[in-house]
Amino acid sequence: MKHCIVYTDGGSRGNPGPSAIGVVIADGEGKVIHTYGERVENGTNNEAEYKAVIFALRKIKALFGKERVKAMTVEVRADSELLVRQLNGIYKLSTEHIQKLFIEIWNLKTDFGTVTFTHVPREQNTLADAALNEALDR
Repeated sequence: MKHCIVYTDGGSRGNPGPSAIGVVIADGEGKVIHTYGERVENGTNNEAEYKAVIFALRKIKALFGKERVKAMTVEVRADSELLVRQLNGIYKLSTEHIQKLFIEIWNLKTDFGTVTFTHVPREQNTLADAALNEALDR
């Protein structure tokens, strides 16, 4: 697979509070390959959004291997406009804990051919949202 679409979502109840991530990995045609929903350590919605992207990139690398991902294009789609604009360099990072997560994503990106970040409306991110809510409910 040369092109991968990933839908990510992160959320917390209480903000900060119990947090989870949802990740949906699809092929270039949009066919879902894997769906993940996991709890992460307590934090804010923004932290969970970043952790979802980190999880997704690590998972793709584990699934396809280090050599294959070097030639892969990954499009990360998220409904967090803040996350996407920060990762695209449009918004500045103002908090230290988000800066650390940003750097982790930036370092992970170097393992891939290309990684892009696209904002999508919430209605186009329902599978990732459902996965994170299911993880929070468990």
